[in-house]
Amino acid sequence: METKIAVFKTKEIRKRIFNNEWWFVVEDVVFALTDSVNVKDYIKKMRHRDEELAKGWGQFVTPLEIDTKGGIQKLNCANTEGIFRIIQSIPSPKAEPFKRWLAHVGYERVQEIENPELATKRTKALYKAKGYSENWIEKRMRGIAIREELTDEWDKRGIKEQREYAILTSEISKAAFGLTPSEYKNLKGLEWENLRDHMNDLELIFSMLGEAATTEITRSRNAKEFPKLKKAAKDGGDVAGKARKDLEKKSGKKVVSKQNYLEYPKNKKLIEE
Repeated sequence: METKIAVFKTKEIRKRIFNNEWWFVVEDVVFALTDSVNVKDYIKKMRHRDEELAKGWGQFVTPLEIDTKGGIQKLNCANTEGIFRIIQSIPSPKAEPFKRWLAHVGYERVQEIENPELATKRTKALYKAKGYSENWIEKRMRGIAIREELTDEWDKRGIKEQREYAILTSEISKAAFGLTPSEYKNLKGLEWENLRDHMNDLELIFSMLGEAATTEITRSRNAKEFPKLKKAAKDGGDVAGKARKDLEKKSGKKVVSKQNYLEYPKNKKLIEE
């Protein structure tokens, strides 16, 4: 459910998994190919020019919940097939390189479905290329596994909407750190970037503790309805919050930091054709 960032020719394109495949934000793709100052207007004129595209728009473009600077918003997204169709209506010298790039991204997803270990290996390689230490990477990968275990538990207990996942995650974060994820991002000066990719070791550890505790509490209480799951999320976050405050008291140092683990623009590796 998490929004990821792909990069084509220095342009950021938001994407997320839906129906077990990558879906890309249409506006981001159009901007990457056209550099239009008004992407919404360009798309409107493009659909007006291409009647067939306009007729089939609802078949390959779907509004999905995407993490933006202003919070979770529904943005028009399309899978690889849909983006290929949209590209046909964009006269751009970048179209052919983008098709090859897009095919590569989609093929990697197919490989990962067939062999999930590939996704883990690629994630580790990407973090290493960005300059993260081996110790940090191991903590981050463990955190990803703990997060997946928690979201799987929520899914089994009826949580389906991105908004509900966001609320539950926010409850853990508020109790553990005294900040919602969006407030935490603002503190670190982040926009679309993944918050945890910019946490230091201790921040990651307390994130893991809050989510692991939430999973355990949820199971022990057999919580099934949203209000009960929300209470379990707060209580799980409280476990991490109390441990954090205890450490801060004894060490004399704050755990929550406005510093990024790595400077994002400087260390980001561009994945281009």
